[in-house]
Amino acid sequence: MEITLKGDKEFDEIPSLKTKALRINLNENIYGTFAEIGAGQETVRHFFRAGGASGTIAKAMSAYDKDFSDAIYGIEDDGRYVTEARLRKMLTHEIDLIEERITRDKHPNKMFFSFANTVATIDFAKKYKGHGWVGIKYQIEPDQDYNEIILHLRFKENDARLQQETLGILGTNLIYGAFYKYDVPKKLLRYLYDHLDKDQIEIDTINFSGPVFKDVDNRLMSLQLVKNGMTDAVMFAPDGNNVLPARVLYKKNILALRGSFRPVTKVNIDMFEKSYDMFVKENKVDVENTQVVFEITLSNLRAEGEIDEQDFMDRAELLCSLGHTVLISNFQEYYKLVEYFSQYSKARMGLAMGVNNLVDIFDEKYYRHLSGGILEAFGKLFFKDLRVYLYPMENEDGTITNSENLKVHPRMKELYKFFKYNGKVVDITDYDKSILSIFSRTVLKAISEGETGWESMLPKGVANIIKEKSLFGCESEEVIHKE
Repeated sequence: MEITLKGDKEFDEIPSLKTKALRINLNENIYGTFAEIGAGQETVRHFFRAGGASGTIAKAMSAYDKDFSDAIYGIEDDGRYVTEARLRKMLTHEIDLIEERITRDKHPNKMFFSFANTVATIDFAKKYKGHGWVGIKYQIEPDQDYNEIILHLRFKENDARLQQETLGILGTNLIYGAFYKYDVPKKLLRYLYDHLDKDQIEIDTINFSGPVFKDVDNRLMSLQLVKNGMTDAVMFAPDGNNVLPARVLYKKNILALRGSFRPVTKVNIDMFEKSYDMFVKENKVDVENTQVVFEITLSNLRAEGEIDEQDFMDRAELLCSLGHTVLISNFQEYYKLVEYFSQYSKARMGLAMGVNNLVDIFDEKYYRHLSGGILEAFGKLFFKDLRVYLYPMENEDGTITNSENLKVHPRMKELYKFFKYNGKVVDITDYDKSILSIFSRTVLKAISEGETGWESMLPKGVANIIKEKSLFGCESEEVIHKE
């Protein structure tokens, strides 16, 4: 019996990497291949070192040479090697080979797997930290279809050797989790960071597929990545599927709209349409190279209480149904959002926002944690090639507040004037006056209380989706996804 002492706290004991690898090695039915490109063969190393590897590893290879890689896996349309498409080809090719070479007649109980990664570690100049795709295709029953877990990672360490070791740990965690933690994918996500810190690696996309994951919503899994602090933001394409932000935003002119979108109203869409018309007319903006992003933050400045995951997904779904790209982020302040975009693009950007949001930006209390205070934040916000498109607000007495007459704190007045006179803040002038009195919170209250007439406040088709799926009503308020 284990000794416990007064004052002991309960904690989950994390199995060592050796224990994880050994458990898999000692299972006589788990059998597969490793194909690792770009960062050594760090994952398979753990399995070789653990002992008993001959019962698990059919083959380990690393096709570093591009011609060799092309000869084995084919040539990609875009000519790149560190891509999701490349990883999928590797996994499929290796599974096909093992199925061909290891007969089921001879080995009826074998559960085959293929682990693969294609990675670019930090360059010599230490300018690009590196990234990669990692995945496993595997069975948990010999006669079952294959399951897949595929993820994209970004390295945060500044040393190639450390990055390689980190990748080896992640790969071992992934293989172990795939076989022994697949029943609770949310927990599997957290176990990927066993023996790792969040300042070593960022996982910004993950997708589960196959029979054991048939009930898994990959969008909710992506939301977990943000919630757990594994990444700062995740993105959904108009079709509702996860996409890699880097791929969507790379070298684009970006126009971003932040809001709660609970639900999306005619005001939100009018703000988007009018700011978009202004944005694409700018000298430095290429309409063909423009990406519009609707951003919802988990860290809303005024939000309180526990995060309702389904509520976030409902909002994202409504925006996607209107043909928009949605970003769900951890960014509280606008400057962090701009910094995030500037990782991928140096082209001109735009932010569309209402008067209240702009007034909030000029509130010092949000920047007390910065050594340079509000000036540091504004340096990061406006230093980039950025313009704010301001949507007006109708006051109770019928007057309009815009950039000319909005009130910021007296201490901030001159700072605001500086940005205004330098053309960093411009008014949206051709707005629809008839919809200025529409607010999301009013619509939400009307929906939840069963009132009528709210439908006319929403873009075409949105009200139908809300009714069909019982979103934002009494039912949906109770449907909170829990572990």
